This record gives sequence, C-alpha cells and structure tokens, in this order.
Amino acid sequence: MSWMPFKIGQPKKQIVSKTAERDFEREYEKLQKLEDQTKKLHKDMKKSTEADIAMSKAAVKISGDLLSNPLCEQDQAFLDSMTALDTAMKRMESFNQEKVNQISKTVIDPLKKYSSVFPSLNMAVKRREQALQDYRRLQSKVEKYEEKEKTGPIMVKLHQAREELRPVREDFEAKNKQLLDEMPKFYHSRIDYFQPSFEALIRAQVVYFTEMHKIFSELTDQIDQAGLTDEQRERENEAKLNELRALSIVADD
Repeated sequence: MSWMPFKIGQPKKQIVSKTAERDFEREYEKLQKLEDQTKKLHKDMKKSTEADIAMSKAAVKISGDLLSNPLCEQDQAFLDSMTALDTAMKRMESFNQEKVNQISKTVIDPLKKYSSVFPSLNMAVKRREQALQDYRRLQSKVEKYEEKEKTGPIMVKLHQAREELRPVREDFEAKNKQLLDEMPKFYHSRIDYFQPSFEALIRAQVVYFTEMHKIFSELTDQIDQAGLTDEQRERENEAKLNELRALSIVADD
C-alpha cells in the first residue's frame, strides 16, 4: 500500500482538520507496514518449508547413494550401518513432510488469507480520497458563489451548488468515519488472528525435533558400536589417511 492523497486546490473552509488528517494517516501507515510484514512473513515461511523439503530429500538421496556403494557388498558392518542410516533418513523425511503440511495449513494459508484482505482496504481508502476530492471541489464551488454579488441568478446557482455539495459531504463523512472506526480495530485484531498460527508453528517444530531426537538417538546406538569419541574418530581417520598418503601411487613426484 502507499499513501498518495490527491493534490488539488484547497477550499477556504477547512474540511478536515490537520489533526484528524494526521490521525487518519497514522492509522493507515500502520496498516501499510502490517501488510508489508505479512507479505514478507508469508514469503519467508514458504521459503523455509521449501528448504526443509529440499534438505530431507537430499539427505535421503545421500543415504541411498551410500547404500548402493560397492563397499556394502564386501563389508557387512558397513552395509548394516548404511541400512540404518537410510532407514533413519526416510523416517526423517516422513516426519519433515508432516511438519511442512502442518505449517502450510496452520501458518502459511492463514497468512495468505490475511494478505488477501488488504486490497479491499486499499480500495476503501481510495474511495475515501475520491470522496474527499469531490467534497473539496464542490466546497470551492459553493465558496465561489458565496463571494459573488447576491443577484438572482447567482443565488440560484449557490442553492444548486449547496444541494450538490450536501450528499457528497455526507458520503465523505460516512466513509471517513467508517475507516477511522475500523482501521484501528483491524490492526488490533492481528494478535487474535495470528496467535493460534504461531502456537501451531511452535507445536509442529517441537513434535518434529522430538521425533528427530528419537530417530538419531536410535541411529547412534545402531552404528556407534565402538563407542569412540569424536576426537578419537578424528585421530583414527587421520592415521588411516596418513597410511594412504604413504602409498607410492599417491606420493608426490
């Protein structure tokens, strides 16, 4: 949304006080920011779930590639470890998909629906501005005839201008009052609207990571037979790498 009031000639009579106009602009600017934030959050949430899906699919592919490694045909222990890893990655992907589905339903969809309300709000503000433009134009017309000499024809035109002004003024005042009453209500309603979504997001994450803890704890028990620490494994890998480096086929010329 963008605040772009019409730039037209001002009548001498002040139609809307500066204070009232500032109040209107302040409330509308708050909704502008809310719209931008809602759109950004919707976009970021979609990116996050897409990244989650890509991550789990990549993990399943890697475990599948390792399982099809020729070494699995020669080493039963390696085959058992890769089978356990592949099973864990597929379970992770399943739970991840459930989490993404839940977030899409309880967070992303409500954000999209909330964003769809703003175009109607923008249109209501544009209609209010158009009504204000008409009000100012007709008020200037009335003032023009009021300043002229009070002849018969002028008085007729003045009466006609006032009659033309009356419904336009009432239309503007109604639109202005409605927006001033409802914009703050709309802004404050965001908390009640979004709180269930954010609570659902937290629950979905808690369930997912609780299951991940179970899956990877079981996987650790299955493959960590030797019970080595990370430092011990690092030293062991370095020793084996040094043995490979010592081979003549990989020695530096």
